[in-house]
Amino acid sequence: ISAQNGVNVDLLLYAMEKYIATPNRDPTKPARMHIVRSFDVNKPGTPVEKLVGGVIGGSIFQGKFKVDDEIEIRPGITTSHGRSETYEPLFTKITSLHAGGQPVKEAYCGGLVGVGTLLDPSLTKADGLIGNVAGEPDTLPPTRYDLSLEISLFERAVGTKEMTEVKKVTPGEILLLDVGTAPTVGRVENVRGDTVELKLTRPVCAEESARVAVSRKIMGRWRLIGFGIIK
Repeated sequence: ISAQNGVNVDLLLYAMEKYIATPNRDPTKPARMHIVRSFDVNKPGTPVEKLVGGVIGGSIFQGKFKVDDEIEIRPGITTSHGRSETYEPLFTKITSLHAGGQPVKEAYCGGLVGVGTLLDPSLTKADGLIGNVAGEPDTLPPTRYDLSLEISLFERAVGTKEMTEVKKVTPGEILLLDVGTAPTVGRVENVRGDTVELKLTRPVCAEESARVAVSRKIMGRWRLIGFGIIK
């Protein structure tokens, strides 16, 4: 198989569709996108009147986006209330869409899409919104500061030369969780059978039944040890 020479690429695509079939997508469902990039496209020294809003990028996994759509972004940004901090969702408007290197009026599931917005560019610069979920306002899953997972552990930790055996999760343990595109650290508060309850250092926007990758620090590095289903 050679992409450069165009040899057997069609057979590769056929095999992918046969064994990893493209899931059915319903464009009528409320739009949702995992944010994997965010940035400020304004060059240094740009006059204020010529500044454009921040850009977010990611994969739409439900519904579709259209130019001029209103969107909500969760968990959003941190706000301080005395000594405590909470997250507030952001609301904005889609000003442009780019898919496949071309401007489009509508974007659907599959592939990556760039979404121009009216957000303050300071919020999106340097991937500041990675891990958020964007979608139709008032339809997104809740912002979760705690997670209850039905956990499944592997026999061996992934990526260890020693093929380290995975031991049971214990209260007080610190685990790395990947929820969609959001990495967060959780402290295990309670363990009951296969159910693990965690307190998160950074909240996530995720719905019930979503899958979560679970990693443990082994010999100074995070190693994948299993997965969990949000309850």
